[in-house]
Formats: sequence, C-alpha cells, structure tokens
Amino acid sequence: MGFPVGYSQDSRLPAEFEITDYCYPCGSGKKNLLAVQVFRWSDGSYLEDQDHWWMSGIHRDVLLLSKAQVFIADYFFKSNLSENFASADIEVEVKIESSQEIPIDNIFDNFTVEAALYDTGNWYNSEESANLLSSNVANLKLTHSPMGILGFLGNVLEGKLEKPKLWSAEQPNLYILVLSLKDETGQVVDCESCLVGIRQVSMAPKQLLVNGCPVIIRGVNRHEHHPRVGKTNIESCMIKDLVLMKQSNMNAVRNSHYPQHPRWYELCDLFGLYMIDEANIETHGFHLCKHLKHPTQEQSWAAAMMDRVISMVERDKNHACIISWSLGNESSYGPNHSAAAGWVRERDPSRLVHYEGGGSRTTSTDIICPMYMRVWDIVKIANDPTEPRPLILCEYSHAMGNSSGNIREYWDAIDSTFGLQGGFIWEWVDQALLKESGGGRKHWAYGGDFGDTPNDLNFCLNGLTWPDRTPHPALEEVKYVYQPIKVSLEDSTIKITNSHFFQTTQGLEFGWTVHGDGYELGSGILSLPLIEPQGSYKLEWESGPWYPQLASSFSEEIFLTITTRLLHSTRWVEAGHVISSTQVQFPTRQNIMPHVIKTADTKIFSEALGDTVRVSQLNVWEITWNMQTGSTESWKVGGVPVINKGIIPCFWRAPTDNDKGGEKDSYYSQWKAAGIDSLVFQTKSCSVKSTTDDLVKIEVVYVGVPICEEGSLSESTNATALITVNMIYTIYSSGDLIIECNAIPSSELPPLPRVGVELHLEKSVDQIQWYGRGPFECYPDRKAAAHVGVYEQNVGDMHVPYIVPGECSGRADVRWVTFQNKDGVGIFASIYGSSPPMQMSASYYSTAELDRAMRNEELVQGNDIEVHLDHKHMGLGGDDSWSPCVHDKYLVPAVPYSFSIRLCPITAATSGLEMYKSQLQN
Repeated sequence: MGFPVGYSQDSRLPAEFEITDYCYPCGSGKKNLLAVQVFRWSDGSYLEDQDHWWMSGIHRDVLLLSKAQVFIADYFFKSNLSENFASADIEVEVKIESSQEIPIDNIFDNFTVEAALYDTGNWYNSEESANLLSSNVANLKLTHSPMGILGFLGNVLEGKLEKPKLWSAEQPNLYILVLSLKDETGQVVDCESCLVGIRQVSMAPKQLLVNGCPVIIRGVNRHEHHPRVGKTNIESCMIKDLVLMKQSNMNAVRNSHYPQHPRWYELCDLFGLYMIDEANIETHGFHLCKHLKHPTQEQSWAAAMMDRVISMVERDKNHACIISWSLGNESSYGPNHSAAAGWVRERDPSRLVHYEGGGSRTTSTDIICPMYMRVWDIVKIANDPTEPRPLILCEYSHAMGNSSGNIREYWDAIDSTFGLQGGFIWEWVDQALLKESGGGRKHWAYGGDFGDTPNDLNFCLNGLTWPDRTPHPALEEVKYVYQPIKVSLEDSTIKITNSHFFQTTQGLEFGWTVHGDGYELGSGILSLPLIEPQGSYKLEWESGPWYPQLASSFSEEIFLTITTRLLHSTRWVEAGHVISSTQVQFPTRQNIMPHVIKTADTKIFSEALGDTVRVSQLNVWEITWNMQTGSTESWKVGGVPVINKGIIPCFWRAPTDNDKGGEKDSYYSQWKAAGIDSLVFQTKSCSVKSTTDDLVKIEVVYVGVPICEEGSLSESTNATALITVNMIYTIYSSGDLIIECNAIPSSELPPLPRVGVELHLEKSVDQIQWYGRGPFECYPDRKAAAHVGVYEQNVGDMHVPYIVPGECSGRADVRWVTFQNKDGVGIFASIYGSSPPMQMSASYYSTAELDRAMRNEELVQGNDIEVHLDHKHMGLGGDDSWSPCVHDKYLVPAVPYSFSIRLCPITAATSGLEMYKSQLQN
C-alpha cells in the first residue's frame, strides 16, 4: 500500500513533492516504487480550454532529485542598468532551505552563500580550453540580513558589472551565474547555476523599450506540438523551430497558451527571441454556460488562477528572453485578473504584464494587445492621444491553409505608425498528427480522425509550417515583411535602411542583380558605408554599379534586386544566409506600345466538318473547334496533341479555409447561394465571323447558368443567366490564337472568385516556364516576397499539399508562360494588348477535385492538366478565418471585365521570351 504525497492540477508547470520520509534508504533491501495517477478531467480543466489537442498524460520530465540537508531552494537574478547602460548593479535573492527542522539562525550561522558571474562569450571563439577563472567578471557579496527584506527569508547578494554585454534578440549575450553554498569549513555543500542576461525592459509613451530602444516585435505564436508524440517535447524539434524562426527573421514568440518546457526558455535565451510567457489559463468555452458566473469573477476561483500565474513567474523568472508575463488567454476579464496583475507587478517590476481579455485595454495589461484587429482599427488606436500604451497584436494573420493575405498591409501600417510595435502571427505549426491509414500509408490527421467527439475538425491546422516543420509558402511572405534591411525606390533615389536597433551592417554583405524582362543583365557586390542601427543610406539609381547594364538594355521591364547576406555563421544559420531581399522596378527607357500579332506569309487552312471547324497550317499546328460547345476539342503542334479541351470562361475556384469562414456570411456561402459554385456555361451562339488567307475569327456567346439541386440545368437560360461572356477567338496564320473576352456578370452577384479562362493540357505537357512572380505560390494579396523573374517547374511540383485541399499553386503577375513536354513541344500563353499581368495555375487536380477531397491524400489526379489564366483573382484573406475579410482592393466585384490573352504553339527551337518579344510594337 503506497502513500499519497501530493496533488497538482496545472498540467504544464512542475509540481514538487518532498518524499524523503517515504523512501527506503540504500542498503535496506527494499525497492522504492514511484507511481503517478493522471486524471483526465478535473475542475482545473475549466481553466485549460485552449484550442489544441487535449491529450492525457504527463508532458513534462519526471525527476527524482537528491539535495543536501541544507540546500539552495530558489534564487532570483536581477540587474539594474545605469542610465547610459555603462554599468549594471547585480542583485541575486537566494532562498536557503533545510530538509530537517534546523532553526533559521543556525543555518545562517553555519552556512554562507556566494555568487559569481562569468562571461563565456570568448569561450567559443578560441580553440583553447575555456579558462573559468579569467572569465569571472563579478563577485557578489552578501549585503542584507535574512530578515532585511519584507516577506523574504533568505540572502541577498549584490555586485556591480562595468561595461556589461547586453542581451537582446539581435545580440543574445549571456553570462553564467554560479551560486555556491558553503558550510563553516568552507566546503561546498550545494551549488546552482544558470545562464542569465542583462537587459532592461521599460515603457515610454506608446513604446515598449528593450535597453532603451523601441524594438519592433516580429513574432509568432507557438503551441507545443509534435506530429508523432503530441504534446511531449523533443529538444531537436525545439531547436528546429528556433532555427527556422530565426531564419525567417522572427525575433519574438508568444507561448500559447501555457508555460512551455523549461528547455525552450534556455534555447530562446541562447538563440535570441523575445518572449511573452503565458499562464495556463483559458476559459474559452465558458461563455456558453450562461447560468454560471464566470470563473474570473468568482472569488472561489481566485486561488486557482493566482496559483497558475505565480507558479509560472517563480519557475521562469531568471530567463532574459521573457519581456512580458501574460495572465492567460481568452478568459474574459474579472477581479481575479486584477489580483494576478497586481501580484506580478509587485513581484517582478522589471517586466510588463500582458492580457488580451476584456477588450485588450484593461488596467491589467501594460500593452494594448488585441487579436485579429483590422489594420485601420489598430492605426486608430495608435493615433489616439489619450492612450499611452503601445499596441502589439497578440494574434493576427490567421495562417489557416492557403492564407496570410493582407499581411503586407499590416506591416506598412506598423512601419509607418508611431505606437504600433508589431505582433504575433497565429500560428507556427499545423497541429496535425501522423496516423497510419492502412497499407503502410500515413497521413496528417486532424479533429475527428480518431473518433474524438467533440472536435474542431481542421481548425487547428493554422500554422506557417506543416507538422514536420516544412514551411508553407506563406512563410516566405512573413520573412519578407519581417526583414530587417529595407530597400525602397523613391523617385530617382534608392534608400537602404537598417531597421535593427542594436546591430550595424558590419557583418552583412550587400549584393545586386539586374534583370531585363526576367533575364539577368548583370550582378555584383554593392559597396556601402557602415549603416548604424536605425540608420539609412541613399544613392541615386543612375550612379549605381548596375547603370551600365541598364543604359545598354532595350528590355521592356527592368528590375533591380538588392540582397543582404550574413558574412559569418551564427547559432542558427551558416554564412551566406539571405536575411533580406527586395526588388524594385526601374522606369523603362522607351515607350512600349501594345502588343500586336505579326502574321506569317503562309496561308491558313480551314474546313468545316459537321459540328467542328478545323484550322491548321500543314504539319505545323492544327486546332479543332467544336461549334456546338464553342470550345476547342484539340490543339496539335507538329502532330503532337497539346490541348485536349477548353479555352472556356471560368469564374469558380476551390474554396479555401478562409473562403468558408463566416458561416452564412462567408464568401463560400454567398457563392453557393448565388449559384456560382454550380455554374455551367451554355453556348448561346457560336459562329465563324470571318475567314481570310491570314486568319479565322470565331465568336462565341456563353451564358453561365447554375445547376439546379436535382442536377439539371435551369429551364429558362436567359432568366437564370448569372454571367454572359462574349469570346472572340482569332486564329492567325502564324499559329497565334488571340482571345478577346468580355464578361458581364449580374450586378446582384457577390464578389467573384476569379475571372479568367480554363483550358486542359495533355498530361505529358508538364514542364512550365513563366515570367512573373515566383518561384513559390503567390496571390494578389500575398506576393510581396515573390520577385518578378523567369522560373521553371513541373506541374507536380507546382501543387502545394495543404492538409485540407483548396485553391492552391497560383502564381501572380504572370506576363507569359510556356507549357511544354520533354521534347519542348507545347503552348505559349501571354497577356495581350493592354491587359495587365495575369494569375496562373496548373494542376493535375481539377477544381472540382480540390473542392471534393477533405485530405491531400484523398486527391485523385485527372486525365489531363487543368490550367487557369486569370485576368482577376480574388485575394486569399487572412485577417482571420471566421469572417469574410479579403480587403476591398483584392476583391473581384461583379462588374463587366474585358481582357485579352495570346496563345500560340511553341517548340524547343523557340523560347518564351522570343515569343513574347515577337508581338512587341517598338
């Protein structure tokens, strides 16, 4: 029969129990058995209602620790910097305890405690063994009697450090603190040590200051999650997170929504991340209990809430990375929060207090910390003269599936508005678990896949990385808006800004590359003077080393890319890593007229065969047109089938998670209610308008009609037509096909998913080259990081395997694109006339298939490649995922649209650029 020795309810913080009296001593011949009983639910569960997997078990290390009879029980390292940061007063509170009933006076009469500080910074810069004694920079002396501080029974040691190396996320300088407890003979009976940082966190009007500087928080929220072991922590996974965060220009993390594994804090100290440490308190669903008073307003819950906050602070108080304590998450607001905030402020005035609940502006928070507030609203608060606190978004840019649109708008505001100091993206990792699906196959499982009820389905799949930490394409956009070196072109001046607060550009290398029409014209190293923190340097673009290439170029478009690389390796990356890359467009040197077709000398051949029209040039190309449907049946190049159907209008996309957010108000619900999801185009008329030796012109009028619930078309086509599209296809003897599209949607329709054309390629035509933004997936409201250039990929690699499929694989601002087989035979497509660059995608999966499948593994490839060339494509949104939040400028309103696209055959003998240039009017 065992002895119960303790009970704890906070599943994330340590619970310590004294078990000396219950243990058999060595040599007794008896075995000790430590047993732990884990309860699935308790009243503490009401305080742990976070949006994540609720997993049973112990998620922290279990240790048996043996200490001397008199030992160091706890300590609190504090530093107080001088006004000019030239010196630091060091103070360490040390708590001494005894496992036996020894009077306090006897302990202090017979034992002494010492503290020393060591600078280990040069240990790693030499191949010789570290010299501990020479690295000693401060010895702390006992300055207070045990009862000298109200309410503190222990020792206070003080010292002074001249010229301290300050800790920040940019320069995470650390010292080692060593505490020694000695008996009356001078023998060490106990010792403790940890890494500590010297830094100052303070406030100024509308500013959070670190070491006197208003640092910008480029942050992310992080749940503890591993795809195989769930909430259990593996150090290599923590390091992988930190490495990828730092490589993505992140400098801050919010522990959502509970204190995390102790090793995480040590690693954040080492790597350099500002941290908000959050208490394990969330009462997310309690608002549904209308008949009960909320725990935050109940005195009977005060002790439980206070215990969680106090335990977090006491465990983590010595970590330099923590700049703010959080009282929890989404737990409404009440007097229990006020009590917790008061305790924290008294116990640790060196840090700020953070809490979003109650509207993010209560007296219990030192930071205005809203979640998912719109850009215009955060600017309004920042400009409020009555609000003295800075605004830092505790959650923003909900990265669920194909998301993170509009994030550049947030950072345009943050970079230009005093009082805005950044935020924490929601969130870091897709919380899916690896599950066997039979036959040795595995897939990413989400809510409900284990028979778990209730569940949130895929609502926890909202990370910037997949569960295995493979980055989503959106992480490229985050890295871009977070980059510390900013480059802009203002009139004729290039401005390069170092937005670091503590680092100069001494350890950076600046490179430049100039592209003309997507192809490199020249590159080199850009020699710049040292740029101080928060400083900038300006140069006239015509005086740059790239100008000779520009002066001799006749390119239609010229882009300059300035790239910043690290000259030296760090803990988190090798030398040469790109921390910033910005592309600017130079003004063109010549006026470019609209593109026109230059017809060939050979004659075009056409013939009508029943319901089809065949247009060709012997042994070069052949197009077969179905006059009943108004679409192409085939397009052959050199006898090789390339297009097998299509070149028809398209206005629908496979809904994303954001499209579905908002229930009846969601874009998806609006589209379904209007019938856009079931739109079928009927051919109202199709006729050959003219035939000459040089061209054949076919005009088709389509009407978009929704399919009724029973699967049949509406009886009255004219009465139910949602969109009328007039398409003029002009086929020239050169092989060019010019599509002129005029779309007239009903004015009563909601914003459209897309406006463009759809065509289907043979599966062998799987090599894609395009001139536009890339190389990764990008959309109208998430394209800042995607530079304009010429890129190549195959169709399979274009697909982005979001765990829940939807619209994906798009590339923005495409001027031209080629689709070719392994022999170079295929189709060229480009903008034409005055039409702007288009949105392009190509996939083995049809739009219907991307809409049908609930998991990426369920997708079934079609028999061809579905290609979309869009004149307009709606943005992704991302301000949140539960309301329609695509910004107005990225919506596609239901108004008339006119655009033109050029298609023509291509072979290995011709490049996409040559095809594009061939239609220029100089």
